[in-house]
Amino acid sequence: MDNITALGGDVYEIDTRMAGYSGITAGYLILGDRPCLVETGTSTSAPVVRDALTSLGVGPGDLSTVVVTHIHLDHAGGVGDIAGFYPEAEIVVHEKGARHLADPSRLMASARMVWGDKLDTLFGELSPTESSRIRALGDTGAIDLGNGRTLNSHYSPGHAKHHVGLIDSGTGDLYVGDAAGVYLPQTGDLRPATPPPDFDLQTALDSIGLFQALGPQRLLFSHYGPVTDVQETLGRSAEELRVWVDLTRQAHSEGMDLDHAVAMVKERTQERYAALRADDATAEQFELLSGAPSNVAGILHWLNRVQP
Repeated sequence: MDNITALGGDVYEIDTRMAGYSGITAGYLILGDRPCLVETGTSTSAPVVRDALTSLGVGPGDLSTVVVTHIHLDHAGGVGDIAGFYPEAEIVVHEKGARHLADPSRLMASARMVWGDKLDTLFGELSPTESSRIRALGDTGAIDLGNGRTLNSHYSPGHAKHHVGLIDSGTGDLYVGDAAGVYLPQTGDLRPATPPPDFDLQTALDSIGLFQALGPQRLLFSHYGPVTDVQETLGRSAEELRVWVDLTRQAHSEGMDLDHAVAMVKERTQERYAALRADDATAEQFELLSGAPSNVAGILHWLNRVQP
């Protein structure tokens, strides 16, 4: 299948084809003794993920674990569907996200407020998962991949209060979720993901510092793909956060409303990203992944809390 890439170490990247796009959201299958899916993608892409697992030899009774870095719909929207396809799999999530997987009604209501009619095309509906199948992680936890190999989780809020990073003891791969921002492999661009309501600058920088301290061999971005230039990329993640926060802080202190703040930050940052000078499709993809309106809104939400 053309949406599967072997990354070595029994790790396979699956393009979940979110909303029909390629290269937007990746799920990863760790194909050991106890196969583990990291990130499900959206509800509408659950059949795509299932077909990929089938073609890799993972049948309905074979998947041991499904783990999500956090419960945003582009990462975990498919959990209920995937849980239905794989009745033996344990569903692993940070404890601050667990109840929303069991009862997604509040999460879906707030997502509908943000996305409106676009919700159905972009994400679809997160179906509930039986709570008996959900395992809630604390600040750290371990997922058994078989043969002495583990996937170790590390609480890394900042992007979202239910976010974890996951490091594979076998490969040194670190699944960064959205805590290190969004990476676009076509252009090598990286930009932050700072949506409301949970963004907090110091917490986000601390999470990146934790990732640096873990000394991973490779970063596996949910958006999108593997990066081997680990320390330089994490350094850039922190720098991007500071740039966006400094500019939004300036807009905030000048009393700009959201629309004006977004326009100003977009204009001042666009030179940083080759994607925005590339073709329209690449620019659109980058905006969809880490839109300026959502990023600026998240930073303003935080600023209003810390310096109203």
